[in-house]
Amino acid sequence: MDRLQAMKVFIRVADCGSFAQAGRDLRMSPPAVTRAVAYLEDVTGARLLTRTTRSVKLTEAGERYVRDCRRILDDLAEADAAAGGAYAIPTGTLTITAPVLFGKMYVMPLVMAFLDENPGMRGQVLLLDRVVNVVEEGIDLAVRIGHLADSGLSAVKVGAVKRLVCAAPSYFARHGRPEKPADLAGHRIIGTTNPPTTQEWRFGRSEKISVAVQPTLLTNATDAALQTAIDGWGIVRLLSYQVSPAIAAGRLETVLTEYDENPVPIHLVHPEGRRAAAKVRAFIDFATERLRETPAVREYE
Repeated sequence: MDRLQAMKVFIRVADCGSFAQAGRDLRMSPPAVTRAVAYLEDVTGARLLTRTTRSVKLTEAGERYVRDCRRILDDLAEADAAAGGAYAIPTGTLTITAPVLFGKMYVMPLVMAFLDENPGMRGQVLLLDRVVNVVEEGIDLAVRIGHLADSGLSAVKVGAVKRLVCAAPSYFARHGRPEKPADLAGHRIIGTTNPPTTQEWRFGRSEKISVAVQPTLLTNATDAALQTAIDGWGIVRLLSYQVSPAIAAGRLETVLTEYDENPVPIHLVHPEGRRAAAKVRAFIDFATERLRETPAVREYE
């Protein structure tokens, strides 16, 4: 019997917890499934599964062996793909997710340029202001702004940004400029619900300062909050890349910069590690070089 095929059958039985269901999934008869598992038990000299009338469970030896089987089959698939060029030439559809405003400003132009250089590929960009589970949702690559949790994902840092407090010159002309964080209590605050504006704004690097804020106006859209600030209605606190074009154009001015927090990192993350397909590795190389040259991303490194 083919041992690799028997390993595939054994893995399916372990995943299903059923010989009959494994047979249906693999289009094999129940006796053939039983023979495959029995063959592996003969080869290893270990009992791999405990069978009852109601369930099939892995033994301790079976749990170790199924992990080894998965690793062996994954390594074989990787070797086949490498030989066939799947890890050498970018192909297929590249699916990327990013925060909405960052995606509009920076990711979409990068994807368009990348597709121009790789005309055989297709792109799909999901702009969402939430943390997407890249494994469960089948995402090739995600842009993450913020400190990363320990997730097991591979990550490449491409830059950093800061949270800036700003408003239009016309607002400051009417209401004055806050000189210290506590002065914000006397000003109109524009907040966002996605991501949420917390009831506490933190300032400072080594010596932390916390100020309770109560937004006068809330919106679920960052670009709407930004435009409201540009229109002179109130003070907003957003990430530097979001406000940098308006600041450069003189439409917004920053305040309280001496109280800035530490920069927030930007990463490209993906689940494949060293086995990442060529399309992922190629885009990471392409995007990393260009993002690190972008002033709004590079400025706070």
